[in-house]
Amino acid sequence: MSTPGRAVYRSPTVALLIGLVLTLVVVVAYSWYITGQISGLRRLQTELTDRNRRESLQLLRIQNDLNQLALSMRDMLDRDEPYPISAWSAPFERIRSDLDDALTQQEAVAVARRTPEQAQYLAQAVAQFWDAADRIFALARAGHDDEARVQIRESLQARQASLSTAVARLLVQNNEAEGQVAQQVQDIYERVQRQVYWFLAATLLAITATSLYLIRSNRRLFKELASLSDERRDVAQTLIATREATLREISRELHDEFGQVLTAMGSMLGRVSKRVPDDSPLRADLREIGEVAQGALDSVRGLSQSLHPSILEELGLESTIEWYLSTFQRQSNVAVSYERIGEPVHVDDQTAIHVYRVLQEALANVARHSGATRASVRLRSGDGSIHLEVEDRGRGCSNNGSRRGLGLVAMRERAALLGGTLEVANVPEGGTRVHLAVPLKAPNAVS
Repeated sequence: MSTPGRAVYRSPTVALLIGLVLTLVVVVAYSWYITGQISGLRRLQTELTDRNRRESLQLLRIQNDLNQLALSMRDMLDRDEPYPISAWSAPFERIRSDLDDALTQQEAVAVARRTPEQAQYLAQAVAQFWDAADRIFALARAGHDDEARVQIRESLQARQASLSTAVARLLVQNNEAEGQVAQQVQDIYERVQRQVYWFLAATLLAITATSLYLIRSNRRLFKELASLSDERRDVAQTLIATREATLREISRELHDEFGQVLTAMGSMLGRVSKRVPDDSPLRADLREIGEVAQGALDSVRGLSQSLHPSILEELGLESTIEWYLSTFQRQSNVAVSYERIGEPVHVDDQTAIHVYRVLQEALANVARHSGATRASVRLRSGDGSIHLEVEDRGRGCSNNGSRRGLGLVAMRERAALLGGTLEVANVPEGGTRVHLAVPLKAPNAVS
């Protein structure tokens, strides 16, 4: 049930989990996208580079075949050659076969695709060159070498030069395509780089927004926890104050009402006993009743002192500690040594009762949990504060919470009520030390 007037605080866990899931989904999706882009870019770069290299090799092969044709035609025009023109038919066929194969492979791996007009022009030029070559070899085989040489000089060489120009143009286009591929790859790299920057910016923005939301939620949460802690402290302190007031009232009632009644009963029994003859059996009964009444009176006084020692107001804190230590040793199997350090100081009633309760709880813990047979108590004053130390040589503080129950919480709350501190720690020699430090409101030396 929520406290009236307080806003209901919702945990940020659900929103943070949703944000975490969305962030992970975006990161995975974008990582997959970037990986695909980079892989595609790598494949494109490898494929285009390989095709450009193979096309360059085929163009160089074509150019080499055309150069061989030019050299062959030069030798065919040389009249000092011992071979007739028809003898060059076989080398021409070999070059023709290699040239056709090179043109076919170059067309298959070409990076820069030729237009239909360019492809048609190149195919016609090659076909016209070989048609002219066939006619020249036909004239040569018919014995018309001079006419064949004229055809070589006027037609075949011009066609070979035209083919060489076309191949050179293809080489230029191949170089331009290589530059275009490099620019395309660079554009893709820049696009991917921009996307990475945008993604990093979006991720940083999301992290910043999540962090701000988390900081805001934590501030609200800590504010709520601080409010609850203050309320808990107020409740605990109110309960402690109420408990002390109740115990004081019960102690006073026991001492004043029941104590007076039992005292009056004892006096009445004494007066009646004096009126009874010495040899009367009633005297023994009256004496026994008086002893019972006196025992009840002692018990009531002891219970009254246990609930709220009136000697705190009458004799002060130091005398009350000495009285309680002697009582504690009689009621337990723990021997307690007491040491007083510093000048005696005046302690107000509120401080005295809380210091006394801390001493009670600390020694009760020694008797119940430590297993020690000896303990030491030190009361030290000075520098405007009073220090109470209770130390034993028992098992020490364990981590299972056996010595961290309501008693320790009550001791800390009492220390907080007085504006002091309480420390509970293990000592190197073994055992536990409880140290209470309380500032004094008006430290005045007792004269």
